Amino acid sequence: MGLPLLSPYLQSIGSDYRHGANFATLASTVVQPTTSVFVTGTSPFYLGVQVNQMKEFRNRVISSGGKNGQLPSPDVFGKALYTIDIGQNDYTSSLGSLGVEKDLYNIGARNFMVFNMAPIGCYPAFLTQLPHSSNDLDEYGCMKTYNSGVIYYNELLKNSLAELRKKLQGASIVYVDKHSVTLELFRHPNAHGLKYGTKACCGYGGGSYNFNQNVYCGSSKVLNGQTATGTACGDPQNYVSWDGIHTTEAANNKIASAVISGSYSYPAFSLSKLCSP
Repeated sequence: MGLPLLSPYLQSIGSDYRHGANFATLASTVVQPTTSVFVTGTSPFYLGVQVNQMKEFRNRVISSGGKNGQLPSPDVFGKALYTIDIGQNDYTSSLGSLGVEKDLYNIGARNFMVFNMAPIGCYPAFLTQLPHSSNDLDEYGCMKTYNSGVIYYNELLKNSLAELRKKLQGASIVYVDKHSVTLELFRHPNAHGLKYGTKACCGYGGGSYNFNQNVYCGSSKVLNGQTATGTACGDPQNYVSWDGIHTTEAANNKIASAVISGSYSYPAFSLSKLCSP
């Protein structure tokens, strides 16, 4: 889209928010996680915290009166695009509800893109960690039961957004089917210039998934008296999965291109209408 990467909100030095801000954090959830969930690595910056950060950011921008060279103009909030891509971490721990659109609407937000959940049954981390039998694997090596659960969740999300459109007058609320794009990459990587679907590029253990929950990508740990290190492959451009949990830059490029095309947006939505000349 010709825009720079967004500065993370928690980055206090050298941040440039003129083109937007990124409130996302690693392993964040919709619902507030409990202390027991923190042990598994879930972020304390759940969605409620991120929304409050958004409000704080808005107040900061308005207070600046447009005189801070690293902040957007105060009138940007009604024109900006708000993208929401969350829920996977709740699904693998405990499910929550999504009411953030109403909260943001009340502070002037009008354009929303809500991404549905990815096919977690195809991710190396979940294929390694979640209980399943060989009978549960489809012809592409993905877990049928978990993917079916995700499809059901996505249908509920789509229906909920349809009801929300009726309540939030003047708002554009778009459901983005990222699930279909990602599932296609996992199922047919070769058809899209990739080689490996359900195998992680960066990890430890090799094998079908190259994922070990005790040795994440980039970390080292002593296992059975030997130092084990999660290292990256030499050809990440051939993989769908980067570290067993996230997709590679190569896969993200294809997913982003599909999203920007508008072909996976319901109702149809063109990003170009939000771009300034």
